[in-house]
Amino acid sequence: MKVLITGANGFIGRNLQLHLRERKDVHVVCYTHDQPAASLATLLKDVNFVFHLAGVNRPQNPEEFTTGNLDFTRDLCEAVASAARISNRPIPILYASSSQAALDNPYGQSKRAAEETLTATGLDPLVPIHIFRLPNVFGKWCRPNYNSVVATFCHNVARNLPIQINDPNAPLTLSYIDDVLQRFLQLMDGATPLTDADGFEVIHPQYATTVGELAQQIQAFRDSRSTLVTEHVGRGLLRALYATYVSYLPVQDFSYDVPQHVDQRGVFVEMLKTPDCGQFSFFTAFPGVTRGGHYHHSKTEKFLVIRGHALFRFRHMQTGETHELQTSGEKPTIVETVPGWTHDITNNGTDELVVMLWANEIFDRARPDTYHCAV
Repeated sequence: MKVLITGANGFIGRNLQLHLRERKDVHVVCYTHDQPAASLATLLKDVNFVFHLAGVNRPQNPEEFTTGNLDFTRDLCEAVASAARISNRPIPILYASSSQAALDNPYGQSKRAAEETLTATGLDPLVPIHIFRLPNVFGKWCRPNYNSVVATFCHNVARNLPIQINDPNAPLTLSYIDDVLQRFLQLMDGATPLTDADGFEVIHPQYATTVGELAQQIQAFRDSRSTLVTEHVGRGLLRALYATYVSYLPVQDFSYDVPQHVDQRGVFVEMLKTPDCGQFSFFTAFPGVTRGGHYHHSKTEKFLVIRGHALFRFRHMQTGETHELQTSGEKPTIVETVPGWTHDITNNGTDELVVMLWANEIFDRARPDTYHCAV
């Protein structure tokens, strides 16, 4: 399959190019603003699908709204219709319009006029049309301090620069770039269109938030490096926002240090804490060193020896029953502590012991649920 992308060097275009590059069955042809519209006829040779992403949203001269959005769309429609007639096969056009097309400002008017041109072209069965009125699309590689509040906030917060909030309660409707492109590619592959009552293609999911909530969340991502408490970044809006925020980190901030606690036994380092699923850490122990020697009422832990050999010992606090087991870094084995059993771990090897540790709750000095008692 051969596809043409207009506006290929824009935010959506660059992400789309990367997604298409991952497919072996797609050849991509790019059209950028520095190419003449007359080159479209040549670029469209043997093209099977057109992603029309080109547009003007912040021109120096308001007249450029018309030339960049309406006039170019008209040129594209004529070129695609001609190519479809010559080849006698359909060439669909997918257009990335904007939710602002519903507004009566110069930008919205030009996008709406482009939509009308495309709709008229779509009366030709050889040129199927898919029009998306996209909300605020965010993700990696979006230009900050331009027309995306998410990009601006991520860029500035990642660099400890101030952000400006005029109305923290101002509503925002957001779509994530990967969700947008997933639907784009589904249509390219022949999926059935899903349109709203007005005939526009629909993107799912869309996220509703406010400018103030967005700013607080992005600042929480930054602060997590010092508190070690991560946000719920595994799904939904927070997953998408966190991926976006990290993509704006300057290269010198790809890494960061965490505190290290050192004593005669070895080191202890906390890596990550979660609001409701505990924390991750690791510790070391020199040969012959024993760590632990305590029990919990409710807290549980999972240990994984990464390197070295370890002897785990347990004793039931009521019955006195004991249990021992040995693990090593040579065979991944999880050892889980059980409430009501005091336990310790001894390095019974000749090398330094390195152990990964997960506890089901963040350590709370006011309520540690840790009671010293030798095994």
